[in-house]
Amino acid sequence: MFPLARAAQSFVARGIQRTAVRGAHRKHEPTFHDKYGTMVLLGGASMCTAVWAYVFTSLNVEWGISPVGRVTPSEWRR
Repeated sequence: MFPLARAAQSFVARGIQRTAVRGAHRKHEPTFHDKYGTMVLLGGASMCTAVWAYVFTSLNVEWGISPVGRVTPSEWRR
């Protein structure tokens, strides 16, 4: 079983080495995400914030709806 495990380990190691060599020889060109990723993320975050700010401020929602102090118990009926 030991030779089989050693062969499997060297097979995996060779695959990792090939992948590393392939990546090292390639020129890195910036992708769309490298160029515009941060701006798209910030734009989306600011749009989300603006929409929720509009929702919270302009819909006249009564926050903190609590019946304490407004509801009085009625008399018990027998």
